[in-house]
Order: sequence, then C-alpha cells, then structure tokens
Amino acid sequence: MVASAFTSSAVTRVAKVARVASSCATCVLPLVVAVGAVPMVLTAMGFTATGIASSSIAAKMMSAAAIANGGGVAPGSLVATLQSLGATGLSGLTKFILGSTGSAIAAGIARFY
Repeated sequence: MVASAFTSSAVTRVAKVARVASSCATCVLPLVVAVGAVPMVLTAMGFTATGIASSSIAAKMMSAAAIANGGGVAPGSLVATLQSLGATGLSGLTKFILGSTGSAIAAGIARFY
C-alpha cells in the first residue's frame, strides 16, 4: 500500500512538472539550446579536439594557469577540464543531467508565473 501511494505521488509530481514545462516552452528552449551550444562555445574559445588553438582565449587562460602553477597546468583545473570537454564533448549522461536540472529549474520558475 505504501509503495503504491509513493508511486502514485511520484507519477503525479512528474506529470505536473511535465505539464508546467510543456506550457512554458519559452523557459525550456533556452536551456536545450545552451546544452547543445556547449561544444560550439568551447571551440570558439579555442578548446578544440586537436588541442588549444593559438592566440585564443583558451591559450591565454592556459598561459595564466601555467604561470600561476609554476610552469604547468594542474590536472583537474578549469583549463584542463575545459580542454577535456573540448576534445571529447559532453557525454550523454552529462547532457541528460544538465537538461534535467535546467528543465526542473525552469519548471520551478514557471510555477510562479
């Protein structure tokens, strides 16, 4: 009985979020575009699949990080993470998480309108 009540409650909440999100396409659409634009933005900054492009924002960031770190870019730093994303792109799981989180935030915001 408890499991069915939980399931019913969860289904009701998901349906409500889906209804709000679908009625607020203008709230969700920018988030979908943002997730899809990540590879283009990284490439435009200079984080490419073949490495950091010379004379780019990425090159300047890498130079500043190397100077601050004594000559090398630290693993796990912002520059290293962005270069990794530029080289490999976003995984399907990352896209799902970003899209779900953004949609939930948009639905929460739309609730107040």
